[in-house]
Formats: sequence, structure tokens, C-alpha cells
Amino acid sequence: MPFALQARRIAMRCAYAGLRTYYFVRRPLIVGVKCVVTHGDDVLLVRHTYGHRGWDLPGGWIRRRELPLEAARREMHEELGREIDNWDALGELSVNGDHHRDILHLFRARLPDRSVDIDLTELAEADWFPQNALPGDVARYVHPIMARVRRS
Repeated sequence: MPFALQARRIAMRCAYAGLRTYYFVRRPLIVGVKCVVTHGDDVLLVRHTYGHRGWDLPGGWIRRRELPLEAARREMHEELGREIDNWDALGELSVNGDHHRDILHLFRARLPDRSVDIDLTELAEADWFPQNALPGDVARYVHPIMARVRRS
């Protein structure tokens, strides 16, 4: 692994550790997006280089004065190298945990192909999984969000 990439990953882990301390002290409300990106019957899951290393849906925080749909588009471009415009809104998911409250705006997009160009600073890997056979080590939001996808 190139030194510059390794240094960026270490910086991400340090920043995440700082955020966890902030969460513990302040108990903030975090507003973000989670994106269900599908191709046929498969869903794209990612592993981050920081925090929980299980398989997760791509997503991120909503910036100040940014609309949730804009955040979904931006995050998928940053993390996956894809410009995605055909989003379906799946509503919101509100949960408490890890010393903060989350409001997640949920979106789904269907891609015509599986090509992604992941940001190796933030993501360790990305892979496609059958929606009915997800890996065992998924992040806590994956199953509730995928249940919502099946109902839509």
C-alpha cells in the first residue's frame, strides 16, 4: 500500500476516534444518508477503513444546507466514483446508539452495471451480494434498511 494512502487511512481512523469522544461527551444528533445501490437482485456493500469494519451500505453525513438527495449523490460520487441520478426515496430511519442519535435519510438506486471506483482512503473494499444472502458481519442498519427495500 502506498505510504500516502496509508497516511490518509491513519488520519481517518484518528479523526473517527476524536468523533467518538465528541459523541460520548455531547450526545449529538447526526443526520445522514444511507444508500441502497442495486444491480439486478444484488446490493452493493462496503467496508470502511475506520470504525466498524463489517459490511455496510454506502452513505455519509448531510452537510449544512445540503438536501438529503444532494448528499446521497455527493457521497456516491465521492465513495464509489459514480454519478447516480435515478434515486427513489425510502423514508427515514431514526435510531439511538454509540452515544449519539441518528436520523438517516434512505435512498435506493438501480445501476445498469456493477462498475465502481472506490475511494481507498475511506473504503477498504466494496462487493456485490444477493439481497437474500447478505454476509453475516453487516453493520447494524443494514437489515432494517433492506427490510424496508423489500417492502417498497
